[in-house]
Amino acid sequence: MPAPSEFRSEVEKLRPYLVRYATLQLRDAEAVQDAVQETLLAALAGEANFAGRSQLRTWLTGILKHKIVDAIRRQSREAAISGDAEGDASEFDQLFEANGHWVEHPAAWTDPDAALGQQQFFAVLQACLNKLPKKTAQVFMMREHLGSETGEICKNLAITPTHCGVLMYRARMALQQCLDKNWFGK
Repeated sequence: MPAPSEFRSEVEKLRPYLVRYATLQLRDAEAVQDAVQETLLAALAGEANFAGRSQLRTWLTGILKHKIVDAIRRQSREAAISGDAEGDASEFDQLFEANGHWVEHPAAWTDPDAALGQQQFFAVLQACLNKLPKKTAQVFMMREHLGSETGEICKNLAITPTHCGVLMYRARMALQQCLDKNWFGK
């Protein structure tokens, strides 16, 4: 294990990575900075707990995931209840016929595995994620990126499982449309 000053230096070098990671989840600059700061403080306070069985980056990311969930819980408690701020589902309904079939099938993605390896793809994906309504993006990122179970998401965001399913559907449809338009439909 490195000396305390070396450990602190190594932890601080990972700050930009942690900020980028938290930004994907929280989208609120103040909440991002708070979560990262709490992560760094927890890491420095818990230096003795880091036994080196994993990479420092992995260990810090694990701490950050918990701080992100805490931040999301805080945001959902503090958020004012508004009407249907998630938008109108009619834009998605137009994509389907009455029998549930596609009006026009989405374009086939030529080679998604190769696209995932390209940095530009991630920039487009980030832009698409930023276009999602806040709660929709939170549900999507908690489920797909943090790996949270539906029950945990519902508890953290104070939503029903049905609403969670609707938000996941909307997120997936919006991301598919955005990626089709801005990446795969080039």
